[in-house]
Amino acid sequence: MATTTTTADPGLNKEYNGNSNSNGTGTTDHAVGNGPTEHRRRDYGGNPLAHTNTGESARFAAFGGEFQPGLYRPTTERKFANPAPLGLSAFALTTFVLSLINCGARDLTEPNIVVALAFGYGGLVQLLAGMWEMAVGNTFGATALSSYGGFWLSLAIVLTPGGFQIVASYETAAAGKNDFQNAFGFFLLGWWIFTTLLLVCTLRSTIAFFLLFFFLDLAFLLLSISHLRAVNGKPNIPCEKAGGYFGLFAAFMAWYNALAGIADDSNSFFIIPVAHFPWSVKGRELRSNNKTERETV
Repeated sequence: MATTTTTADPGLNKEYNGNSNSNGTGTTDHAVGNGPTEHRRRDYGGNPLAHTNTGESARFAAFGGEFQPGLYRPTTERKFANPAPLGLSAFALTTFVLSLINCGARDLTEPNIVVALAFGYGGLVQLLAGMWEMAVGNTFGATALSSYGGFWLSLAIVLTPGGFQIVASYETAAAGKNDFQNAFGFFLLGWWIFTTLLLVCTLRSTIAFFLLFFFLDLAFLLLSISHLRAVNGKPNIPCEKAGGYFGLFAAFMAWYNALAGIADDSNSFFIIPVAHFPWSVKGRELRSNNKTERETV
């Protein structure tokens, strides 16, 4: 379920603390020991799926690997696997290929190869992952993954050579040279606005999760500017390349969050650090725990 818990929730005091409640069934961290050394070892904020919280009021900390930007209920009892890494991987690969072309890698200029990825992986698979996020009760994940799946499908429709005739419809004798570029710039500008809304929801999350949307936001902004400032029907090259680089950064951050969602103590020798913001609930908890440790030494 999406994050609706406030700091008044007593379950926040149970998160990762390794203590037992009055019934003897507390929120024991089963991934690591309970000593001071082990506690400091997990302070970086790793994969919450490697920990088990008991108690109905407990909440996991914000985590990009679950596509959750805020506190959420434990997922150990659900009957669905975590769909977030699948959606993140689909987004990452499609973004990676298109961004390389936007950067002008190997002198490529035509994005036709992206059409296949945009239909099959970034579009269809990511849309399915968004629907599965809805099934597990993650409003943010369902909205983001489904929307970006729709983005790739719509982009593929625009770019399909000779298929939907969208580009050709702007190349009539009566059309201006930059009509398509301006229309495509409006298309990307709308996605920049949407991404900015999602970015706001990550400000109390983790640095890894925030950077994914921050880089993507800049990529959409720069790419929209490159098309709106087109000359003779060609986008502004410096802005397009800059947008491509930020797209590459976003792709790698998507893969990083996907790996964080996949790797846990059942399949990995290490947990991927995600670095909670110091003003987040988890960040404040870590500071409080560190202060308590210093006072007891």
